[in-house]
Amino acid sequence: MRSNRATKRAGVSMAATLPMIAGALALGIPAAHAADSPGRDTLAGTKPAWATAKADKGATSDSSQVSARVYLAGRDASGLAAYAKSVSDPSSALYGKYLSAAQVQQRFGATTAQVTAVKSWLKSAGLKVTGTTQHYVTVSGDVAAVEKAFSTSLHNYSKGSKTYRAPSKTASAPDSLNGAVLTVTGLDNAPHTASHEDTLPGPDTVFKNSGPFSSYYGSNIATTLPSAYGQKIPYAVQGYTGKQLRAAYGAGKYTGKGVRVAITDAYASPTIAYDGATYAKAHGDAKYTTSTLKQVLPSEYTKTEECGAAGWYGEETLDVEAVHAVAPDANITYVGAASCYDDDLLDSLSKVVDNHLADIVSNSWGDIEANQTPDLAAAYDQVFQLGAVEGIGFYFSSGDNGDEVANTKVKQVDTPANSAWVTAVGGTSLAVGKGDKYLWETGWGTEKASLSADGKSWTSFPGAFTSGAGGGTSKTVAEPFYQKGVVPDALAKANSAAGNRVVPDISAIADPNTGFKVGQTQTFPDGSEQYSEYRIGGTSLASPVIAAVQALAQEARGGKAIGFANPSIYSKYGTKAYHDVTDNPTGSGLAVARVDFANSFDASEGLLTSVRSLGKDSSLSAVKGYDDVTGVGTPADGYVASYVPQKSHHKH
Repeated sequence: MRSNRATKRAGVSMAATLPMIAGALALGIPAAHAADSPGRDTLAGTKPAWATAKADKGATSDSSQVSARVYLAGRDASGLAAYAKSVSDPSSALYGKYLSAAQVQQRFGATTAQVTAVKSWLKSAGLKVTGTTQHYVTVSGDVAAVEKAFSTSLHNYSKGSKTYRAPSKTASAPDSLNGAVLTVTGLDNAPHTASHEDTLPGPDTVFKNSGPFSSYYGSNIATTLPSAYGQKIPYAVQGYTGKQLRAAYGAGKYTGKGVRVAITDAYASPTIAYDGATYAKAHGDAKYTTSTLKQVLPSEYTKTEECGAAGWYGEETLDVEAVHAVAPDANITYVGAASCYDDDLLDSLSKVVDNHLADIVSNSWGDIEANQTPDLAAAYDQVFQLGAVEGIGFYFSSGDNGDEVANTKVKQVDTPANSAWVTAVGGTSLAVGKGDKYLWETGWGTEKASLSADGKSWTSFPGAFTSGAGGGTSKTVAEPFYQKGVVPDALAKANSAAGNRVVPDISAIADPNTGFKVGQTQTFPDGSEQYSEYRIGGTSLASPVIAAVQALAQEARGGKAIGFANPSIYSKYGTKAYHDVTDNPTGSGLAVARVDFANSFDASEGLLTSVRSLGKDSSLSAVKGYDDVTGVGTPADGYVASYVPQKSHHKH
């Protein structure tokens, strides 16, 4: 069900398994000299893990055409990583000393001389330079020219049932370029990309929830349904609104006034302005003004069928309405990507950084870590570091499939949430009681059992795992400094003695069974397009909620940007800033009853009644202290307040 999913982005390079990324590359530092190719600098991670000798089908034909992006390392890649760390760390003298977008480009961007040298190297190999941005040079040409330029040979490899092109050894650049090249993407062509122009399709088919509902947690007990965990259970809430979420997460009097939040997704909902305004009016959120919502869109869209463009409209709708509900006076800029491919999503993130469109960026999309290749990880990390230096923080959904085992058969985390340079947002089930009182949260993890035919029991209770907050230990990203001393060794060292990045960092409401109500124009069975409301969840909800809470916190600290927030988030660990979320807050099992339309729209084809257990997230568990479902916890009343600058008291 789409309301359970964090939207997938399509990886341009899909690798079944990944080599470990060297620590240097994890920081975006160009690799050292290649021992086996004197005079060359290797571009680590450019040969995908699936390009094995066993899968080799021989050389790619010399006349085949290749399009690639050569990413520029800039004039000081290691300096960029170091500055990004210092400027984000509350214990550093450089903390909060952000640079403007122009200063960043001047200090860390590629020089004109570097760009000229990279272009002449590519042209001399016989490649055609098709475009240049401040981050990369795009080229096209035949296989022979690519092999000459990058000192590798391209072969065809079988991957699953298909065959793709990839370098047979790691690509490299001449060392006379002095490390000007960060990486190159596009030498492998898995999966194939379409290039025809598309226009955006109409909205997705309507989805509605059947009642009965609770208006707040526990308000409507399902007395006629079987018990669960020894007691009668409540019906699922109809969908929380901004007032309830603001109360739960300690918004106080703050509204995010003057703070700029950006949202990136693919494509753009044609009805977002109408839907947002209609929803706000129905639920008492502040009216949208001309500056509340702006859209920055590409000149054309591609791959709309392959990426399921209309499915992204709901994602954008949720992100915009959730941010506005929790931070009603924040200014929102929606930056739509031309497709769900990494190259296009990277371009959207770069647009935010290059033009400093916002200080806080929410991203409800991702993929599994095994599909991330090191060349792309380096390109993403460079954007995140450039953002950090400007005071921009990136927030990513941690995923909706728990440990991913049920989904991929392999325990793994999601990406880009696994980057050490972003805030990974996990998810909870949230109980807000009467009078908007915060009752408790559990880690989000759902097990579902259906009502038996005779209506007297739940069939094989508690049932199978359906979805839950993504989390766990990365296999490729080293443990970042801010997690040391907070994340237990059992998690940090699960995959290597040196320690790895653990996800998530912080969390918020995600369980669709205790979800948020959204309003969206959808296509009804009769073909008409009408505005309609439904309950939704996923870490796709948690990410914009945390982004909105950060907007409140930024307002509380006088409007000064929080920037890359993780060092600050971890420095407040163990204080009254957080609700420490566990899977068992009440001492007995927790569940809600849910009634759904069999056809997702009306009762004409019958109703489906189920029990959804809370706090059952695959092999992950929310425990006391830091955990791999909720990170440090969720914002409590003390969180936003903790950002208010402390007046210094001098004793005379």
